[in-house]
Amino acid sequence: MKNLWFALGLMLSANVLAEESTIEAMQDYLMFAEYEAGIILPNQIDQSVFQSANFIDTRDAGQFAAQHIPGAQNIEWREVLERIDEIPESGLTILYCNTGSLSAQAVFALRVAGRDNVVVLQSGLQGWLETAAYQP
Repeated sequence: MKNLWFALGLMLSANVLAEESTIEAMQDYLMFAEYEAGIILPNQIDQSVFQSANFIDTRDAGQFAAQHIPGAQNIEWREVLERIDEIPESGLTILYCNTGSLSAQAVFALRVAGRDNVVVLQSGLQGWLETAAYQP
């Protein structure tokens, strides 16, 4: 029985430490991120940016099937950490949703996880359709 209590104590301690390190990582990111770090505006995406960037549509599969940026990969926003191996570690990767709010959460999670090459498309697919500098 003592071994069980000891094991439970170790597990609880490990969880507290993991939670503290997660919070610390988020605080570190928030304190040192520049205001425009992590975003790109549709009018900043010219042909050269479009051709060199990876696009990830963070909406659900139905929305993706209905319309998406050409060449985009579909990874729902809540699955980005689970599927992080599918997201390139280098080169610009642009995440988007309809307006930018859900993809912003995905970008934040990825940045806290150490991916500094990911940005959110400010204003999302709607902004892209209305104001993108380049549309194939």
